[in-house]
Amino acid sequence: MNKSELIKALAEDKKLHIDDATKVVSAFFDAIKDALVAGDRVEIRGFGSFKVKDYEGYTGRNPKTGTVVEVHPKRLPFFRPGKELKEFINE
Repeated sequence: MNKSELIKALAEDKKLHIDDATKVVSAFFDAIKDALVAGDRVEIRGFGSFKVKDYEGYTGRNPKTGTVVEVHPKRLPFFRPGKELKEFINE
């Protein structure tokens, strides 16, 4: 499922106009992104949690050419599924 399919499903399920469903879905994702950028953890009970992990820089090697490459430090989003989601998937 992609974002447009999610919007369509929300509009059909809640009998919303597509434009209103788009605003709801966009606001939801924007709130999660803003919280992660601010360094907050986002927890949705029964679904899972999002957080940002910081990774140190390191010296790597290009496997194709063998040249040494400097990999810069980075921050990446990380999702951890909740217990209820894992149980639902495995039923």
